[in-house]
Amino acid sequence: MGYYLEEFEVGRVFEHAIRRTVTETDNVLFSTLTHNPAPLHIDHEYMRTQSEFGRPLVNSFFTLGLIVGISIHETTLGTTVANLGLEDVRFPSPLFVGDTVRVETEVIAKRESRSRPSNGILTLEHRGYNQHGALIASCRRAVLMLRAPAATSKSEAKRKTPKKNEPRKRGSS
Repeated sequence: MGYYLEEFEVGRVFEHAIRRTVTETDNVLFSTLTHNPAPLHIDHEYMRTQSEFGRPLVNSFFTLGLIVGISIHETTLGTTVANLGLEDVRFPSPLFVGDTVRVETEVIAKRESRSRPSNGILTLEHRGYNQHGALIASCRRAVLMLRAPAATSKSEAKRKTPKKNEPRKRGSS
């Protein structure tokens, strides 16, 4: 089970235990399932003769999904309500078939939701590295998270309790 919003500490870095070696099947299957026929992912001859890399690059959206996916078990499994967005997505070094990916996740920010008392917004930065330690991908992910049940009850009570000298709304007792 993942952490509730209150259990995350800004600045904490998770070094995820799961590592994954990327296969040819991963790259070809992902590229074809997402209708991406770009030769830079699936054409060995083209990449050997027409590119600076000499071999196919792993599809960057597979790479992005992999670095986020590896992080889930140790961070947000079962406590995510929804992904709100990704930003600052970067692929500074290529990823190739046969490379082994390791991931770390840093907690960048967290706050209570103003409109949903049982939720909060968490910002995580995911970073993926190959077996040589080269950064191959990074992104910031905003996540709508569950708050701990006790924190939710306190927050809802605070919102319902009128402040001193605050006029009561018409129809309230």
